[in-house]
Amino acid sequence: LAQALFSSDTETFKTLAIPFSGRMAEPSNTSKYLAEFIGTFLLIFTVECNVVVGSPLFAGLSIGTVLFVAIQALGGISGGNFNPAVSVALGCVNSMKGPGMDWKQVGMYCISQICGGVTAAVIAAGMFGKSASLEVSRGYSLLSAGLSEFFYTFMLCFVVLNVAAAKKNKEEKGQYYALAIGFCVIAGAYGAGVISGGAFNPAVAFSLDVTSLSRGFGTCFFYALFELLGAVLAAFLFSKVRPTDFGAQMSAGKLQEQLLSEFLGVFMLVFTVSCNIMGGSTAGALSIACSLSAMIYALGDVSGGHFNPAVSFAVYLAGRDDSFTGKKAALYGVVQVVSGILAALLVAGIFGASMAPFGAKAPYHTAQALVAELVFTFLLSYVVLCVAVSDLTKASHFFGLAIGFCVVVGGFAIGNVSGGSLNPAVSVGLGVSGSSFVNSIAYVLVELFAGVLAATAFSVTHQAELESPEAKKMTEA
Repeated sequence: LAQALFSSDTETFKTLAIPFSGRMAEPSNTSKYLAEFIGTFLLIFTVECNVVVGSPLFAGLSIGTVLFVAIQALGGISGGNFNPAVSVALGCVNSMKGPGMDWKQVGMYCISQICGGVTAAVIAAGMFGKSASLEVSRGYSLLSAGLSEFFYTFMLCFVVLNVAAAKKNKEEKGQYYALAIGFCVIAGAYGAGVISGGAFNPAVAFSLDVTSLSRGFGTCFFYALFELLGAVLAAFLFSKVRPTDFGAQMSAGKLQEQLLSEFLGVFMLVFTVSCNIMGGSTAGALSIACSLSAMIYALGDVSGGHFNPAVSFAVYLAGRDDSFTGKKAALYGVVQVVSGILAALLVAGIFGASMAPFGAKAPYHTAQALVAELVFTFLLSYVVLCVAVSDLTKASHFFGLAIGFCVVVGGFAIGNVSGGSLNPAVSVGLGVSGSSFVNSIAYVLVELFAGVLAATAFSVTHQAELESPEAKKMTEA
C-alpha cells in the first residue's frame, strides 16, 4: 500500500485489491492536491496553536501526532507528503530511476502545500491576534539553526522514502509508515527545536515567516535551503541503502548497505540524544525513543536495525541467524561507535558548547548507575531478540514501536540516575564529547554484559524454536 501511495507508477496503485469494490481507481489530481492542501493546513494550524497558546511540554507530541493522523487519513489519496522537502526528495528519487514522483507533480504538490500552510497561518493569526514567528533562538547562530533543520529534514525525508516509497513496501504492506514519519517530527521537535524552532518543512517556514512580517521576513528562505539540501541527501543515501530499487546490484552479502544503515541509524539516534542533553529537554526519553523507532522502521529490513553494539552482541550470541557472524558483529560495533562519536561531536559544535561530563547523576554513585544500565539494557536487548529475531514472538508491525519505547521505559525510569544510555555507542559518543572516557568504558562493559544476559535468557525462553527442523538444520550446518 505505502509503495503505491508515493509511486508515480499508476498501474501499481490501480492493481491493489479493495474489498467489495474490485480494483481501486486512481484518485484525480484535484483530489490529490486538495488532500495535500488539507494535510498541510492541519499541520501548520496545529503548529501555530501550539506555539502561541499550547503547552511547551506537549507541543512536539501534538505536532508529530497531527502529521501521523493526517498521513493515515489522506495517504491513500495523495501519499501524504504535506511537506515540499518530502516532495522534492521523491522528485530526486524519480530522476535517479527510483520509486518517486515526476517533477510536474512535485511542483503542483508544493504549491498546494504552501497554499494550505499560508491559509492556516493567516487564520490562526486572525484568531489569536498574533502569529508564531520563524526565528533562531537567542544565543544560537543562523548556521546552527540551518544545520538543525538540515539533519532532521534529512531524517524525515529518509524515513518517508524507506517506509513509504521503497519497493519492499509493496510486499510488506506495512501499517506503520505514518507512525514512523510522525515520530521523526517528535524526535526533532524536542531535539533541535530549542535552536531553530523545529520547522523541518519549507511550507511551515514560509507560512510562519509570512504571518510575522512585523518581525522581519526572509529567514524562511535560509531554512528552506537547508531543508531542501536535507531532502537531496536523503534521496541520495536512499539509493545507496536500497540500490536494487534503482536497478543496481547489492554489494557482496549486502554488507556495504548494512554497515551504511547502521551508521545512519546510530548517527540520528546519538544526534537526538545529544541535542536533548544540550538543549535541556524535559521530554528527552520520548524524543530519543521516537528517533530509534523511526530509523528501525526505515532500515530494519536492511541491517536488522540494531543501532547498538549490545544488541548486535546479543543477536550474535543468540545464534538464530547464521549469516550474522562474529566478524559482521564486530564490524557493526565499530561502525556504530564511530557514528556515535561523530554525531556527539557534531552536536557539541552546533550548540557551541561542551557536553556535560558523562556518568552517574548526583546524588547517585557509579555502582547504582551501572546496575540501572544493566537492567534496562537487558530489557532493550531482550525485546529486540523477542520481537525482531524470534519467529515465535516476532511483531510484524509493532517491532519498531516495542524496541524504541524500551528507551521511554528506561529513559524516564533511570535518566536521573545514570543518564539512561542503554547503548555502548551512546556511552562512548557522550564520553568522548564530554571528556569522560573512563566512565563510558565502565558503562560499555556493563551494557555488553546485559546483551550476554539477554541472549542467555532468550535461549531458555525461546527454546522451542531450537527444536524445529529448520533450526536443527542450521545448527548442523
